[in-house]
Parts: sequence; C-alpha cells; structure tokens
Amino acid sequence: MTSVSHINPPDYRFCVAPMMDWTDEHERYFLRLVSARARLYTEMVTTGALIYGDRTRFLAHSEEEHPVALQLGGSEPEDMARCATLGEEAGFDEINMNVGCPSDRVQAGRFGACLMREPSVVARCVEAMSHAVSIPVTVKCRIGVDDDDSFESLCRFVQTIRDAGCQVVIVHARKAWLSGLSPKQNREIPPLHYDRVYALKRSFPQITMVVNGGIRSVAEAHQHLAFVDGVMVGREAYQNPWSLCSVDTELFDQAPRAIARWEVLDQYKHYMAPRLERGVPLKRMAKHLLGLFQGQPGARLWRRTLSEQAFRFGAGLEAVEAAEQAVKAAHASHEAIDSNAVEGVAP
Repeated sequence: MTSVSHINPPDYRFCVAPMMDWTDEHERYFLRLVSARARLYTEMVTTGALIYGDRTRFLAHSEEEHPVALQLGGSEPEDMARCATLGEEAGFDEINMNVGCPSDRVQAGRFGACLMREPSVVARCVEAMSHAVSIPVTVKCRIGVDDDDSFESLCRFVQTIRDAGCQVVIVHARKAWLSGLSPKQNREIPPLHYDRVYALKRSFPQITMVVNGGIRSVAEAHQHLAFVDGVMVGREAYQNPWSLCSVDTELFDQAPRAIARWEVLDQYKHYMAPRLERGVPLKRMAKHLLGLFQGQPGARLWRRTLSEQAFRFGAGLEAVEAAEQAVKAAHASHEAIDSNAVEGVAP
C-alpha cells in the first residue's frame, strides 16, 4: 500500500469528513486503499471520553492511514490541550476542533455548533492546543447557527480564532439549527451557501479554507477548488467509496495507477484476517464494504449477501467471500448479456 508520510506539509485539497459511527479506524484503512492522498479524520472524540475512557481504543489507528487527523469535542482549554497532546503523542497529523455538530447531546456537553456563539471560548481552546502541540490545530464549523447566520458574524468568528492561532478552517456551508432539526436533518434541510465560504476565503486569504457540505464528485471538487483551498466530502465517500479512486490523479496530479475493486477487497481481507483472530467482530469491519460496488451490476446482491452473512455472530471471512462470489457471478452475467447484444444474439 502507498501512503503519504505525515511529515509532509499538510495538503487539504481533498478531505474525508469526520462522521460518527462511520469513520472509525477500519473505514479509514479501507479508504486509504482507494486513495493514498485524501486527508482522513477520526470520528469526534470528546475530551471526557479520552481523559477518562478507553484511551487506546479512541486513539487507535494504523500507520497506513496518514495523513489522518484527530477530531476533538470539548470547550475547556486545559482539557483540549491535554487531549491534543495525547493525539500528537499517538501519532496523529492534526488536531481538529468540532464546532459544527448540532445534536442535543453535544450541546449538553457544551461543544459542537453551539460554540459558534462563543468564539472567545473556541479561541482559548485553539490557543491552548496550539501551545501544547507542534502539529496543526484546525477548526470545523458551520456558516452560522439559528438566526445568527450573518456573514459579518461568521467573519468575526473566523477573525477571533485566527488571532488565536488557527490557520485552517473547514466550513460546512449550511447553518445549524440547534433545536427543531435532528442531526440528519441539519445535514440536508438548511440550504447550502458555498458563496459565503468563497467570500470568507477572499476576506481571509492567508487562511487555508476548506468547504464541506453536499459535495458528491471529483468534478464538483474541481469547481470548488477554483475558490477555496480544499474540499471535504462526507456521506458520498462512505456510501460510494470507489468515488475516491480518481482523487489522487485528478486532484493531486499523481500518475494513474491500475487498481480494481477486487484488489482493494483482497487487500482489505488481508487487513481483516488478523483482527478477526484478535476478536474484532467481522460486522465492525465489513459494514464499510457495503458501498464498494455502488452503481455496478450486482450491487444490491452484494449488499444483501454481505448484510445477511457478515453481520451474524461469529462470522468469518467466508461471509465476505460469499458476497464476493455473488457479485462476480452478477458481473459475468452482465458481461455475457452485453456480449450477446453486440453480436446480435438474443440473451
């Protein structure tokens, strides 16, 4: 597997968003097999979980994942600095502060999108973390919260955290409603305003500005990169992971490499095998494969077979191989129909 050394200067041209219950260490390893250059992010880890919980589990990642960032949720500067230090010691390349999640649970802990109303708190956290670590400290936010969504407020927020030392801002181009909408609805209902993120970049040209929200293809990423420094893709990367296969070539100017879904699947099976022996349930790792054949013949059969076989208690790699054989048969049948059509033979 090719990977980018974490000592290289940070490159934010293409990032995969932190997503709760999705971007765990297994998903990140899997996506790295598809793209060597995409910047990866952990699920959000709260400071309380990291300080008082299973630190080894929350900081787990493999060397192949780099470049990879640890996203933290919290609002106490001392705790944020302590956790940033733990992240740097564990080998992460960046510490990202969550100022974008709108869920009730997150608000109750006084972190996430509600902190956009308290830019001085965010600034103190950024400053404390920046003094504690030598890796980049970044912030992921929204364009506003509730009715406090003016461009002037957004600029004041960015100015405040910039003065505290933040040089990279990732902006979800929707505002967040802190009540009345679920986290899922907050990812879909508030309208996207990419123009505000572009304007923010023009107002703060020295800041690395990354736009997030609703981006579904490398072609769309190209369009955004005319105005900002980077793009961050969320659900599309998870639901259709093969959409990342052209990222390295088209966005990072790397030479094309011949790679097929079957090769990636084979490499991921080699990753899963020793972890199965250590007691990691197959379903935790196999769930990230559900979208591998999105848009291909047999995709539905792949998802159904994998769900039925791999999510059972005690399932092993034979469950993945059963789904693999099913989709290969579907591909062979599809190719035979195409061949007959070309030759003018009725299928």
